[in-house]
Amino acid sequence: MEKLTRLDGLDIARLLAFLGMVIVNFTIVMGAESGEGTLGLLISVLQGKAAASFVVLAGIGLGLAARRPMPGLRSITLKRAAFLLIIGLLNSLIFDADILHYYALYFLVGIVCIGLSGRLLLFSVGLVNLTFLLMLFLFNYDLGWNWEAYQYVGFWTPDGFIRNLFFNGWHPVFPWSGFFLFGIWLSRCDLAERSIQSKLIWYGLLVLVTTELLSNIVVAQLAGQPDLLALFGTTPIPPVPLYSIAGIAFASVLIGMCLRCSNWLASRKIAAFILPAGRQTLTLYIAHIYLGMGCLEALGLLGNQTLESALIASAIFFVASVICAWLWSKKFRRGPVEMLMRGLAG
Repeated sequence: MEKLTRLDGLDIARLLAFLGMVIVNFTIVMGAESGEGTLGLLISVLQGKAAASFVVLAGIGLGLAARRPMPGLRSITLKRAAFLLIIGLLNSLIFDADILHYYALYFLVGIVCIGLSGRLLLFSVGLVNLTFLLMLFLFNYDLGWNWEAYQYVGFWTPDGFIRNLFFNGWHPVFPWSGFFLFGIWLSRCDLAERSIQSKLIWYGLLVLVTTELLSNIVVAQLAGQPDLLALFGTTPIPPVPLYSIAGIAFASVLIGMCLRCSNWLASRKIAAFILPAGRQTLTLYIAHIYLGMGCLEALGLLGNQTLESALIASAIFFVASVICAWLWSKKFRRGPVEMLMRGLAG
């Protein structure tokens, strides 16, 4: 069994993906319109792609764990999936767009596919995307959605829950589990190798730019045909194949750049300050719902806010998160929720 060392760049990428999720989620709950201009473009780029990067990184984590001599990996993964399902459903009581309860299913898909060859893993990524596309033609994607309020109605009913979880929720198993499977495939590459990092950055950029341009060209040609427009978008709702391709490309660029920059950050003592937050993102994700959004509600900032206000709130929460995680790491190796999950699931 090969000896694996921790890749700090992955923790940095996880932290930046978390920042992107905070920006997007705060923009949603504060009712800020993305609009035009540089800030609007930033939000449109991050929307769905930061969360996709988070899922890819989770897949890398499971893939790396499977390469180590870890007895009972399947049992531990199943317990952690159950833990994430419960925590995520509690989050959903406050924040409709919670992603953690979907993670439970991603991990189940991952543990079933962990033994597949690299070629079959990539085939499975394509398969879950094609399955979603088929479901899009067979079923009513709008069912359960109140598009005016951007809320999912009937989530807590049996039919609504299953439909939301697998098909038309915020981060449904089809096709979002494809990001997780891509992460497992990526874990089998030598991520510490500079040539691999360069390929992730440049190929990722090429695919991302090409996909966005293709989407914009086709959308411009299909103006006035909303049913067809939805099939060629790169936004997460609905998550059609072009969105998945853009999400994978964005994640590749982010991961490649963070791996490449990690030594530079470490040499300037920056990494030592930000890495604890990158290793406590589960705790910080929950904190951004209960504490971050709780503070926004207490300050009367939920709804009808500007994009600038949402970005300032995101920046304040992010800086506070990094500082708190760094202080916590002085006494504890893991974040509080990570410690709880490890204690319950192994």
